[in-house]
Amino acid sequence: MAVPLRVLTTLGLQKVIEGVLPQLQAAAGRPLELGFGPTQVQLQRLAEGAAADVVIVTEAGIAGLAAKGLVDPASRVDLARSAVGAAVRAGAPKPDIGSVEALVATLRAVPSIVYSKQGASGIFFAGLIERLGIADLINAKATIIPQGFTAALVARGEAALAIQQMSELMAVEGVEIVGPLPDAVQEKLIFSGAVTTASGAPEAGYALLAALASACTPERLGASGLRPV
Repeated sequence: MAVPLRVLTTLGLQKVIEGVLPQLQAAAGRPLELGFGPTQVQLQRLAEGAAADVVIVTEAGIAGLAAKGLVDPASRVDLARSAVGAAVRAGAPKPDIGSVEALVATLRAVPSIVYSKQGASGIFFAGLIERLGIADLINAKATIIPQGFTAALVARGEAALAIQQMSELMAVEGVEIVGPLPDAVQEKLIFSGAVTTASGAPEAGYALLAALASACTPERLGASGLRPV
C-alpha cells in the first residue's frame, strides 16, 4: 500500500473535496489522509509540528506559512473565493441583511446567534461587531463554538442565526441561506493550497493541487457557495 498523502484543509472546501475525492486520489497516485478544520486550527497544528504534505487554508495563511519556510511558495495554487454569510433554520423567516443598517438591526433583533472562534469567518465577524459597536450586545446572546459548522446549531434549533463562510453554511442540511453580508462590510477570502517543505511526496502534492484546481469549476464551486478565483 502506498503511503497516504496527508492533507490539512479548511472546512470551506470540504464539500468540493469530498465530491471529487476519487479523482484527487487518482491524481496523487495514493490514498488521501484528510484533516478538515478551521484555518487557525490548521495553522496551529502545523506550528506544533503536525505532519502534512499539503495545506489548504486562506491565502493569508499560506503566505504566513511560506514566510516561516513551512510551505513551498512556488507550489501555491489559488482555488476559490469565499464570502461570509448568514443562515437560518429551514422554514424560518429570512431577516434582512441587505445593507449595513439592516444587518445591524437584524443582529440586534435576533434572539440568539452562533459564530466560530477559530475559523477565518469567526475572527472576521468578531472584529466586525467590534467595529459596528455592538460586540457586547451580540456576544451576550452568542454561542461561540471552537470549530465546526455553525449552521449545525441552527439546524438543531439551538440558535436563530448562523454566521460563517457561505460554503460552510451550505454544507449543513436543515438550514436556509439568508445571503452574504453586505459588500461594505464583507470579507471575501481566497482559499489556497501549497505543498509543505517537509513533504516526503511533493510530486504527489503538486498533482493533487493541480487536480483540485481543475475540479474547481464555476458550477461545482457555485453549488458549494464559492466562486472562481
